[in-house]
Amino acid sequence: MNTIYLIGDSTVDDSREPFHGWGWALPELVRPGIQVRNHALSGRSTRSFWEEGLFEPVYQALTAGDLLLIQFGHNDEKDDERHTDPQTTYPENLWRYCRMAMEKGAQPILFTPVARRYFAGDTSVLYTHGEYPLAVRTLAKERGIPLCDLKKDSRALYLKLGKERTAELFVRLAPGENEEFPEGHEDFTHFNALGAKVIAALAARELLEIPVSAPYICPDVHLPEGME
Repeated sequence: MNTIYLIGDSTVDDSREPFHGWGWALPELVRPGIQVRNHALSGRSTRSFWEEGLFEPVYQALTAGDLLLIQFGHNDEKDDERHTDPQTTYPENLWRYCRMAMEKGAQPILFTPVARRYFAGDTSVLYTHGEYPLAVRTLAKERGIPLCDLKKDSRALYLKLGKERTAELFVRLAPGENEEFPEGHEDFTHFNALGAKVIAALAARELLEIPVSAPYICPDVHLPEGME
């Protein structure tokens, strides 16, 4: 039985209520018999995921015919010990994960980081990832690794939905609604359950366009009602 493995950050991981990464919703969109193992973890960059040894169990489990979906960037941008350079260490780390997957006969697939919910006015979404998405696209082209441009897809969807409807995809808590956020919470990065399902559908549609991953995904993928 083939398996889809995911590595990444909080926008991908299973998280916990009310937060959900899109990897949490992906199992609903794969063909029968395909397993999904989500190893993405909140707060990680390409660097910290490696340094903490989080890739080792993935590497040990990978077998020929598996897919490895890779999406980092949100924390690689941070100015702390997780930081990587978009010109050097970021693509180098991504390529290491790809190379090691291929050593096991698995197929890596690169993802650009999903867009954040930052609008300028009501009709423009800000670019908040700097040079990191371009670094992923460049690496994919140079190394012949399949690419899912989730940054492009998510931004286009936000623009289509508009500022207020896009907010429905992200965690928004009223004061007193959640004991961990007694004063409420307005999130511009992390998805709720609906948002995770929407982004997972975008990811699945991209995977259907790639010959090596299309056989793993349900052939008829729809966005949740009202989001098309």
